[in-house]
Amino acid sequence: MVENRAAPRCVLDLKAVLGEGPVWLPRDGTVWFVDIPQARIHRFEPGSGAHRTWNAPDRVAFLLPLEDGAFLCGMPDGLRRFDPVTGLFSPPHTVEADLPGNRLNDGTVDALGRIWFGSMDDAEQEASGGIYGIAARDGTLRVTRYDQGYVVSNGPAVSPDGRTLYACDSSRQTIYAFDIADDGRLVEKRLFARLEQGYPDGITADSEGGLWCCVFGGGRAMRFAPDGSVTDVVPFPCTYVTKLALGGEDGRTAYVTTARRDLTPEQAAREPTAGGVFTFRVTVPGQVQRSFSMQAGHGLPTGDRPLAG
Repeated sequence: MVENRAAPRCVLDLKAVLGEGPVWLPRDGTVWFVDIPQARIHRFEPGSGAHRTWNAPDRVAFLLPLEDGAFLCGMPDGLRRFDPVTGLFSPPHTVEADLPGNRLNDGTVDALGRIWFGSMDDAEQEASGGIYGIAARDGTLRVTRYDQGYVVSNGPAVSPDGRTLYACDSSRQTIYAFDIADDGRLVEKRLFARLEQGYPDGITADSEGGLWCCVFGGGRAMRFAPDGSVTDVVPFPCTYVTKLALGGEDGRTAYVTTARRDLTPEQAAREPTAGGVFTFRVTVPGQVQRSFSMQAGHGLPTGDRPLAG
């Protein structure tokens, strides 16, 4: 295990309650992320320091880029399309109508343009969450559940070759790995890593297949090699580190969201930048951020339902 000596630097002192889900968009050099309890979407431009906020109709757990410049958002009532130009959200595409205590939580677009996301019990008690895949054809979403039994699912993340998916069962301090079959199914579930201190939150796969994991309650980000060994540990000046995106001009800058939701008053005094966005440099660049197409299918079968624009 190697400690990364590049100390994280706070570049946006936002004091988010629960900052989450950063996405680096190379087309305009921006980081998009959410503050879940505040129901806010944020756009940050590191080059100029410009920062803009949108209010959402409900909590947004993730936002993933669409090819038309909009985003697909995971919200308590399902999936919604968000247009940052108009600020409008589409009606929801319901995912778990039979589980009213659940909400969606964390997602990714993989190197093949497929979306994967998870759900969780909003009270963080019941193992009612699952892992889903999304495809689309002619503006119609196809959503399939591939795994279940999660109290708080996080990630997921996919290797650069599109063959391995990683997903966190955060409350159990566990990261699983799956093979992605040719038809898009998740098979061969296995233990990838188990943390002894803190909870695995957002995970991100880099261009060599390494897995960065932010540790909620553990005050660090850490990188696993594909064999599960730890290659880097980056300590943070705050306890609740949530997720990172790899970006910048060379793909070697980590943009990291953090939280202050669970801080005691004493901790908050010691961690004045908690809830901010941090950066640090990495050795291995990230994968190029893909966008999801609402017109092309990606081999994830199930029933169809339209998502209005």
